[in-house]
Amino acid sequence: MNEEPGTARRIFKYFLIVCAGLVALVLLFYAEEDWRGWHAWNRFKHQWEAKGERFDLASVIPAPVPDDQNFALSPVVAGCYGSMLDANGRKISPPDTNLVNRLNMEIPPDIAKGIGNWQKSTVSELQLSAADVLRALSKYDPAIEELRQAGQLPFSRFPLNYDNDPPAAILLPHLAALKECAVVLRSRAIAELQNGQSDLALADVKLGIQLTGKIRTEPFLISHLVRIAMVNITLQPIWEGLARHQWSEAQLAELERELSKLDFLSDYEFTLRGERALDIANIEYLRRTHKFDLMDDSGHSRRPVQNIGFRLMPNSWYYQNELAIARMYQQWILPSVDIERQTISPAAIRQNEAAETNALRRLAFYDVFARMLFPALSPAARRFACAQESADLARVAIALERYRLAHGEYPQSLDALAPQFIAKLPHDIINCEPLHYRRTSDGQFTLYSVGWNETDDEGDVVLQKGPTSGVDLNQGDWVWRYPAK
Repeated sequence: MNEEPGTARRIFKYFLIVCAGLVALVLLFYAEEDWRGWHAWNRFKHQWEAKGERFDLASVIPAPVPDDQNFALSPVVAGCYGSMLDANGRKISPPDTNLVNRLNMEIPPDIAKGIGNWQKSTVSELQLSAADVLRALSKYDPAIEELRQAGQLPFSRFPLNYDNDPPAAILLPHLAALKECAVVLRSRAIAELQNGQSDLALADVKLGIQLTGKIRTEPFLISHLVRIAMVNITLQPIWEGLARHQWSEAQLAELERELSKLDFLSDYEFTLRGERALDIANIEYLRRTHKFDLMDDSGHSRRPVQNIGFRLMPNSWYYQNELAIARMYQQWILPSVDIERQTISPAAIRQNEAAETNALRRLAFYDVFARMLFPALSPAARRFACAQESADLARVAIALERYRLAHGEYPQSLDALAPQFIAKLPHDIINCEPLHYRRTSDGQFTLYSVGWNETDDEGDVVLQKGPTSGVDLNQGDWVWRYPAK
């Protein structure tokens, strides 16, 4: 009986020794893992920084510009974000409900419903007369004229809080406002063309194109996807004016000059570098704070076990995820575009995507963030390629119209256009070959790129299945043609 207390003390002592040993092993594991992760990430980073790459967020933040020359700080523009953000981009809480957003421009349903789709070769069939459309939209005239004047300012840098922690919480309320402006300008330009006012339509189209450049320096993929949508919106009145031969020679030259400023392949490279820097900055924030929580709308944790796992992750795994993100961009995403040759290879992209998917599947803890982000990045190259090809098709179509004005008909081949009607013919960015062109029996033409499937489908456009029936950018050709006479 006297030995029992001694036995218990010995068992407790052994237990403490075992616990201490386990704690030491855990600490040793964390220390060794942290060093390996930090060393691997920094070695990769230094190797690429020696070649000119930058991975920090500061490298993609647009430089400050003079306030009095900043489009984004003009009163009519500042109203679209001023209720939520102050002049330094910091969130205003609660929002200032007294500030009027003059760029909040809604299109009446009876106007929006009749807008055509140039990619499907459909012209607008307005349910109201052109005069009635312009009358309904005239309430926006003062704001649009102020916007036009502000557009002449040489710089544009919206006051976004790039120092925000985490960077993922940076607010971008101005994007929706600018897209709404593009929609209104499209409707105005179409109505102005139908009303015989091509000079006014030209001014609105030019403003629509210029607005896309006001967010070009932002390092966010969403900003550039909005730009792409705005360009596609603005091409509709250009297309309709060409289809009806309503643009003069001087107006056509102006339109071509504006469209020639668009360079979406260079923008792709810049944007993806920006996304890479933002991704790494967000992971760094998580590593410093371990504040990672997947919440539902009611504020309850959606995946409590997963959230605990993120909080227990060694620093090493955050470093390794930064490394996986950087490799994903460097090896597979950024090489998708050849800026010098102005080409993009869908086949190479598909091959890279397959290799990337396999690489991410082999790892677990080291690539969890890369696996979360990759699906959103994968379609980006196609969107940028189609945007650039659309602008190039429009430029060639403008040159064709200038030729028709001079000769009474379209040329037999595109070779007749340069250099008199266009300085240099753009090639098909998909395969670096000439764009496809043929005259049609009704005196029109079909102009097209082989599109994302890299196959000459003889100008066939494939529509998506479903109620919206938009153009399927993965199938068929990317075409510029007018309705048959």
